[in-house]
Amino acid sequence: MIVRYLIDRLAARRRGPQFSAPLQPDVRVYAVGDIHGRHDLLMSALARIDGDLAGCDGPSALVFLGDYVDRGAQSAQVLEKLRALPGTSPIPVVTLMGNHERMMLDFLVDPVSCGRLWLHNGGLTTMASFGIDDIDISDPDALGSAAADLRAALPAGLEIWLSNLPLLWRSGNLVCVHAALDPRLAVSGQADTTMIWGHPDFRTTPRRDGIWVAHGHTVVDVPEITDGRIALDTGAHFSGLLTVGVLEEGIFRTLT
Repeated sequence: MIVRYLIDRLAARRRGPQFSAPLQPDVRVYAVGDIHGRHDLLMSALARIDGDLAGCDGPSALVFLGDYVDRGAQSAQVLEKLRALPGTSPIPVVTLMGNHERMMLDFLVDPVSCGRLWLHNGGLTTMASFGIDDIDISDPDALGSAAADLRAALPAGLEIWLSNLPLLWRSGNLVCVHAALDPRLAVSGQADTTMIWGHPDFRTTPRRDGIWVAHGHTVVDVPEITDGRIALDTGAHFSGLLTVGVLEEGIFRTLT
């Protein structure tokens, strides 16, 4: 018995601290995974959310977890819909910044240094959605011209709107973010790069402050809940599945 006890203690120590805090957002949260240019799936998700709201009471919020552009063919339409949505939505709308929005903005500012990274990772389809094709990625002058063409094609105010997207949103002990939080740092001490691009310890080390994290960025076959992490990016651009997670006090469900 003593040997068994010691083995169990050693195993628990190797596993590290376990996450046990209950989920307690202040409002019902509809969290939407990475859209990646799928305007059709966005519209379907919004219809499901409207249908769910019709049968629910109490305050709610709608949070998009970033990565609205690239890969899918309708990035321009997705951005315009999301920018206009707060004016028509019956509940508050939050649109977080993802790494693909960051890459798009960096391309506009420094196309020669940042262009290849973005265009090789889905940016070409975003450019095409704004009517810009046949870009020679190997030519610095062509990259500069493409950035100028994109800025001219963007609807008025869209670049500023993208630049001002928040990196996280919090309700109670739930934080919504695109990629990750550093599990060893307070929410207020997170680096921008961590929230947009991720952190090596995020998926292996539970937080010790009782904070739940709903995120996209990392593609999963189905939504996952593990040690206070809620993964909602189900690869909409290739799977055809745009996940809407509904997070309430002590409850997680999805809209299908």
